[in-house]
Amino acid sequence: MGFYDLSVLNAKGEEVHMSDFKGKVVMVVNTATGCGFTPHYEPMEAMYEKYHDAGFEIIDVPCNQFAGQTPGTDEEIHEFCSLKYNTQFPQMKKSDVNGEDAIPLFKYLKEQKGFEGFGKGPKALAMGVMLKKIDKDYKNNSEIKWNFTKFIVDQNGQVVARFEPTEDMKKVEECVAKLMGGK
Repeated sequence: MGFYDLSVLNAKGEEVHMSDFKGKVVMVVNTATGCGFTPHYEPMEAMYEKYHDAGFEIIDVPCNQFAGQTPGTDEEIHEFCSLKYNTQFPQMKKSDVNGEDAIPLFKYLKEQKGFEGFGKGPKALAMGVMLKKIDKDYKNNSEIKWNFTKFIVDQNGQVVARFEPTEDMKKVEECVAKLMGGK
C-alpha cells in the first residue's frame, strides 16, 4: 500500500483520495486551533498561495489528541482558520493521528518517516522536557509528538520529509520549493 492508495474524510464526511494528488507536492499536517504552534497557519497559507497553482496541496487534519487543543467542531475549526488566518486550503475531518483510532493516512506517514528529533533551540528543549513527562520513550517511536507535525510527499507519492513543529517554517518551504523545481 502506498500514499495514493489512501484517503481521508473531509469536514463534510466525504472521502478525499490521495490519488487525486498524483503529480503534486503534498504537505500533510495535523493541526490545532489553540496551540502555541497555531500561528504556523500563516506561513502554511503563504506557501499555499505561492505554490498551489504550480501543483502544491495541503492536507490539514485537525487533531485533539495533544492537550485538547482542538476542542471545536469541524465547522468551528474551519471558521477559526478562515477568519483568523484566511486559510484557503481545506481542513479535513478532525481525526486521531496516534493510537488505535489513528487514521490510516497517519499510520502510513509514520511508517515512512519516523521521529528524528526536535532540532536545537529553546522550543526544541521545551518540547523534549514536556514529552519526557508524557512518553519516556518518545525518542524511539514514530508517533506524532505534537500539533503541526508536517509530512512532505513528492510528486510520485514518496514521503520525503517529516518536520516536527519546532522546525523553522522556512526549512519546510525550502523543501517544498526544491521539490517544485524552484518555482
